[in-house]
Amino acid sequence: TLIFDFGRNEVRNFLVANALYWLEEFHIDGLRVDAVASMLYLDYSREEDQWLPNQLGGRENLDAVTFLQELNATVYKLVPGVFTIAEESTTWPGVTRPTDLGGLGFGFKWNMGWMHDSLGYVQQENPYRKFHHSEMTFSLMYSFSENFVLPFSHDEVVHGKGSLISRMPGDRWQQFANLRAYLAFMWAHPGKKLLFMGSEFAQSSEWSSERGLDWDLFLSREHQGVLNVVTDLNHLYANNRALWERDCDPRGFEWIDGEAVDTSIFSWIRWSDHDECVAFIANFSPEVRYDFPFALPRPGKWTEVLNTDSTHYGGSGVGNLGQVLAQPQQWSGKPAMARITVPPLAAVFFEFKG
Repeated sequence: TLIFDFGRNEVRNFLVANALYWLEEFHIDGLRVDAVASMLYLDYSREEDQWLPNQLGGRENLDAVTFLQELNATVYKLVPGVFTIAEESTTWPGVTRPTDLGGLGFGFKWNMGWMHDSLGYVQQENPYRKFHHSEMTFSLMYSFSENFVLPFSHDEVVHGKGSLISRMPGDRWQQFANLRAYLAFMWAHPGKKLLFMGSEFAQSSEWSSERGLDWDLFLSREHQGVLNVVTDLNHLYANNRALWERDCDPRGFEWIDGEAVDTSIFSWIRWSDHDECVAFIANFSPEVRYDFPFALPRPGKWTEVLNTDSTHYGGSGVGNLGQVLAQPQQWSGKPAMARITVPPLAAVFFEFKG
């Protein structure tokens, strides 16, 4: 891969000026820098005789580091309100750390690991998911090491990979149920959301630059149901600070149960700066879980604010009649517990109402 000579002033000025031109003249909201790893490492995709070490004897491209710091510092200073995102696939430290603290200064970094692992899990047939349980939980080990974006980009729906809906296992009903639950899992997970166009209504075919999206799919109840759930997820997200205010802070996330391997259930709590909370549970098995003990941080009424198994979304309508009552009972390390119904291949959000 050919790269720019980042050590030359005129090259850096040209690139920074390009970024500012897009931001100031075209008023775009942000910039994503592609393949940052190819810039950061002198030996990236090169044989031993195709690169030279830096002046310190290492393989880091120090000129590229300086350029990225200059780019981000300049953009954030001159164009307030925009953001920059790095597509960086290695464990380079401090990608989203401010430049004055020695970081690269990006606003966000694509969480490639979350995307790869979670997609690998949901593509498994239901009986085999318990053997891949950690693929859905491992991202929470590092989710707060950077400011992450959860990306479903064009890269995941091209070159024979198929669309998101085509990669879901099971019959047609299960495919759509899986996708709805997976999207809810994404919205509940710490990190900003990136969903490629068409995925919000379960585009059937993979994306191509040579044709438009299949807008006629809106006539299908199943596809309209996916659009409805994404619409409601966005509304829920925008109106619940707990789902985004502490995205980059480990205090904003608390496990309820991440080890329910045999039932393929994941559950957690999201917290806001003002002690508001939302409880989330996802069931990636086709079995309904009745009278399920659900640990909660507070006793009282919890409203079922979104259930991906609602008939409005094309689901089977299994739920909790709008709310559950948590009793003051110690359960799984939490001070309260409610008996709930967990619908099949679905995710449910609960909001505390007192």
